[in-house]
Amino acid sequence: MSSIGHALFSALSMAFAMGWEILWPLILGFALSGVVQAVVTKAEMSRLLPDSSPRSIVIASALGAASSSCSYAAVALARSVFRKGGDFIAAMAFQFASTNLVIELGIIVAVLIGWQFVAAEFAGGLIMVALLTVMLRAVVTRQRVAEAKQQADRGLAGRMEGHAAMDMSVGGEGSILARTLTPKGFTAISHFFVMDWAMIWIDIALGLFIAGALAAWVPKEFWQAFFLSADPVGSKIVGPLIGPIVAIVSFVCSVGNVPLAAVLWNGGISFGGVIAFLFADLIVLPILDIYRRYYGLRIALLLLGVSYAAMAGAAYILELVFGVAGLVPQQRSAQIVEAHLTWNYTTWFNIVFLGLAALLVWRFLKTGGPEMLRMMNQPAPAEAPQQS
Repeated sequence: MSSIGHALFSALSMAFAMGWEILWPLILGFALSGVVQAVVTKAEMSRLLPDSSPRSIVIASALGAASSSCSYAAVALARSVFRKGGDFIAAMAFQFASTNLVIELGIIVAVLIGWQFVAAEFAGGLIMVALLTVMLRAVVTRQRVAEAKQQADRGLAGRMEGHAAMDMSVGGEGSILARTLTPKGFTAISHFFVMDWAMIWIDIALGLFIAGALAAWVPKEFWQAFFLSADPVGSKIVGPLIGPIVAIVSFVCSVGNVPLAAVLWNGGISFGGVIAFLFADLIVLPILDIYRRYYGLRIALLLLGVSYAAMAGAAYILELVFGVAGLVPQQRSAQIVEAHLTWNYTTWFNIVFLGLAALLVWRFLKTGGPEMLRMMNQPAPAEAPQQS
């Protein structure tokens, strides 16, 4: 085998190994996300987010945590909320919560990196939303909101427009469990499950390949020098600044960036740097281009600057708090393993959850799912702009 072929095989092997490790958590996470989305309607979101008051921001964060983790769908839905009369800042808080406070992200982070990062991800997500809100309220003027609204009402397409416009949730009386156990609830869960996979499988595959390539090709010495690992103070300073930049140029969104976060952690980036990297899925280059189309170039650049500052700021706070509390892991032992299958708990869990996935896919296929899937990435129906 040639040197190029061997290098490619090593990267793919690493990618497969990490993919096998996170397969059952992914299925579990998306199934639980499907349950939550099935009982949370989108219809009332604009009414619930009329301003950027603390109450509206808390509601926006809760709605985001209950939604899909797909970055593109979150951004499209945030614009839809804004166009229908929701507050711009609250809509931004919603989209950041929807990619940082969701179930599936926490499960994957726990499996690959550790529970400390899950705690930091959720605590930091709340801190980041708070910082983002404060900074946006300071810099977003009425004129800028009006400019963003005018651009948003042009309806330029991004990605996942059709999915953002869909509302397949199950309303009515009864508990969450009762509604999910009905045939209609089971159908809704299956549709959310398959559509969430359809939205982000490219990001997951790309994230695994990039992580596999970096793990296989880049010497640990390079990472240690790049992240100033030999300087404990310096690494804590540069980590939260470098993390988002690596995310921006890696193009990976949503849960797809977790395997790469594991590689960076093993390579020597600081605890805060990992968290800042995970936060940055909403300022990767494709998302920034969608901001430009949705709200105009000035607002896109403003969102980049404010988001970067909020991510780095939250990461510094977490680095300090978790360091003082002794919660920063001392061992860099993220789950990056050689590609071979053994009859361990991961294999058994994967078999069980692949059975669950097959059941949900079967229900999806039997209940008109493919037709809805074809509509998912089409432009959303034209919305009548709300008068402010």
